[in-house]
Amino acid sequence: MLDNLPRGTIVIEDLEIGMMRHLTKQITDRDIELFAEVSTDRNPVHLDDAYAQDTIFEGRIAHGMLTAGLISAVIGEQLPGHGTVYLGQSLKFLAPVRPGDVVRAEVTVMEIDYSRRRVQLKTECLIEGKPVLKGEATVLAPSAKFD
Repeated sequence: MLDNLPRGTIVIEDLEIGMMRHLTKQITDRDIELFAEVSTDRNPVHLDDAYAQDTIFEGRIAHGMLTAGLISAVIGEQLPGHGTVYLGQSLKFLAPVRPGDVVRAEVTVMEIDYSRRRVQLKTECLIEGKPVLKGEATVLAPSAKFD
């Protein structure tokens, strides 16, 4: 399950403070398995039900960076979109994400430095309206002057 939202680019000249884009995705067992394979992070809290039951989470959880990857998808596909270069990202993990959870990743424009093409973004992931991840990203936005 993934929102079919418009993809493309919003160039820096068209960005405004408060602009927001999002995507919603249900995290599946397959997502977790593929992320483990690609990242080589095979921590059993993500992959082994019996092991995960005996942790503070009392069950399997998704990799935190899998959840954070949804933020990257919003930035790279929607806001600002294609041609954006990540310069930095802070993350604070507030709650676990479990297989089957529906995560909404939101990105909101907080500050724009038009002369340097730098954009400061509020980044957040939520489950049922409750934040599970918060942070900020700094990106180099694409410009109409460089097309």
